[in-house]
Amino acid sequence: MIRFRHTALSLGLLGALTLPAAAAWSLQKALPIVELKTGGSARVLVQWEPGEIRCNGAPVAGQPIRRPWNQLSWAGNQALRAVTVRFAIDATGRPVSLARETTGFVPLSEDVEPALAASRFAAGKSQQGCTVTYTMRSSPLADAAVPELMSYTVHPLSGRLPDEGWQRIRAAGGTCLSDPQPQPLERHFPDFATIPATPGVRDWSMIRYDIDAAGRTRGAAVLIGTGNRALDGAAVKAIRESRFTKGARTGCFYPYWRAAAKLPAPVMPESIRTTKVEGNCPDQHGWAVPPQLRFPEPYRRRSIEGWAVVSYDVAPWGQTGNLKVIAAEPSDEFGKQAMAMIRDAKLPSSQQGFTGCVDRVRFNMGPEVSPAVGGEGGAPVPGA
Repeated sequence: MIRFRHTALSLGLLGALTLPAAAAWSLQKALPIVELKTGGSARVLVQWEPGEIRCNGAPVAGQPIRRPWNQLSWAGNQALRAVTVRFAIDATGRPVSLARETTGFVPLSEDVEPALAASRFAAGKSQQGCTVTYTMRSSPLADAAVPELMSYTVHPLSGRLPDEGWQRIRAAGGTCLSDPQPQPLERHFPDFATIPATPGVRDWSMIRYDIDAAGRTRGAAVLIGTGNRALDGAAVKAIRESRFTKGARTGCFYPYWRAAAKLPAPVMPESIRTTKVEGNCPDQHGWAVPPQLRFPEPYRRRSIEGWAVVSYDVAPWGQTGNLKVIAAEPSDEFGKQAMAMIRDAKLPSSQQGFTGCVDRVRFNMGPEVSPAVGGEGGAPVPGA
């Protein structure tokens, strides 16, 4: 058994958007559409939209379906692309056995399967033969939806949002975003340890508020976010208790976020746990060059654990070969990563080598870092 344990990080990726039946965002107040001049960075905001989900030909509704992270790209580089994923749903409503049907490399799509793995369906009955197609769309920053730009700023996966994007966000605010900008004298934060975290999802709440002449906040309310009610309430309270430099301002923004909770790997069935392959490989063996344990990065970002069972042969000089993935959950990416790790490893030299070796690789996150320690909290929108 090869056990991978990765130190958990409180700085996980933004938990993407929850897609309820009606809309992707919970908007407490409509944001204006602002006409801005184009040009400048020639960057575009890339989004992945899930299509209809069907299992054995019948439509299935998610509860909810998580959207992949927004990213930045360059104008002219984004032809229409799509990624189709096949999967199953277990009795708890969890997507399992994820595998991409789309062949070839698709840029900016690395969070498609992890986002689906963090989604949920109705519990009670397992389902097979499920598929969903995610379609990429891109928007010039000057035309992108303000909530989508705000989502990106909470965790800028592709680098800092260019000025065009910030200009559009500022235009949706008020006098708070004009110079001279108010400075925080007393910034309050929620007690994150008391706020339930969502497995595989980094929750966040964008708070909109005004500031009166004395520097007190007024009218604090949730503008948009991922729908964690406990975080929403605590974030509003924290803004109400914060204080700023004197001078009345309107239309201020500030996001608070809660790191994703660990999403444990599905249980490994006993039939997989005891898998044997015909050959002469000893049950116990050492390593001359141990596997370099590497967690699949897109799943690490969401704190999603997994496992894989891999069979292989060994040459007399210790090199591994003929590698095959027997099983992997919750995604075949864990099998690919386990195979790559074992392929680069070596066993001690032997007279005849071995056939039919089987190793089980568990990808485990380390103990979760207390949310009171660093990282978690808020990332200020410029001018807020």
